[in-house]
Amino acid sequence: MSDTRPGPVDPVDPVDRAEPERIELAPRKVAFDWAGTPLHWVPGDPFASHTINVLHLLLPAGERWFVHVHKQVLPMIRDERLRADVLGFIGQEAVHSRAHDDVLPRLKALGLDPTPYTAQVDWMFERLLGDRNLPPGRARRWWLLERVALIAAIEHYTAFLGDWVLNADELDRRGADPVMLDLLRWHGAEEVEHRSVAFDVFRHVDGSYRRRARTWATAFATLVFLWQRGVRFFVENDPSPVGGRASFARFHRAGRAGTLPATGDMLKAAPRYLSPSYHPSREGSTAQALAYLATSPGANGGRPA
Repeated sequence: MSDTRPGPVDPVDPVDRAEPERIELAPRKVAFDWAGTPLHWVPGDPFASHTINVLHLLLPAGERWFVHVHKQVLPMIRDERLRADVLGFIGQEAVHSRAHDDVLPRLKALGLDPTPYTAQVDWMFERLLGDRNLPPGRARRWWLLERVALIAAIEHYTAFLGDWVLNADELDRRGADPVMLDLLRWHGAEEVEHRSVAFDVFRHVDGSYRRRARTWATAFATLVFLWQRGVRFFVENDPSPVGGRASFARFHRAGRAGTLPATGDMLKAAPRYLSPSYHPSREGSTAQALAYLATSPGANGGRPA
């Protein structure tokens, strides 16, 4: 069977490809066939495969939570243009959740039951970060604004990861599974496409720098904690011998090899978000994201465009 993956989109030269001033965000109908995808979808690199596989365990519950919180904040949005962006954001995040959820049966068929880990993730988003029995008023508003700010901080990193995977040509050189790579690049492209929405909502309804910094620290620590637990879960429960342990050193080496994001690049992303002048529009390229989405087999009904 021929390889239909479109591959990474060339980095954008601003002289050659101008950024669009505004796009209408909308969910896309996607289709991915997982029948031929192996557990170690980066050939010869189970650690990189599992590190990215954690996304399938984290994102379904996390993005359902994004949708839930933004539906609650909609009545507070007075700007019609931003409201339209939020509705598009909600639609895209709902599709992301379902698409990653669809990978879980394939993992189970390959001998790795994700349920013990996903149950913990579900508890965190539905109970720990879910709605609380608070009376209407300041306390309820405070909790909503905290979650809006948390999502803005998380979206900073999802946009970073989206930009990375769009340019991760080492995965192509390694012969990564084309369906998995397309899922990641479709999702990553949409994260870049809507990268400003959550932050713009936060600024519209609150914008406190203290809240932005505090929730960034919470989001960063939580993501690191959940991700390392997820990688360890995959490595320890892999039905085939993986060898070694999940460790930061292995992550750093994979980053240097190009099969995972570089550690230095991830650390540099933090001060950008904490800069008072930060805005997500300066992260990644909408033009590059749209160019990939135009060629993505998954975003074109499972067929190459």
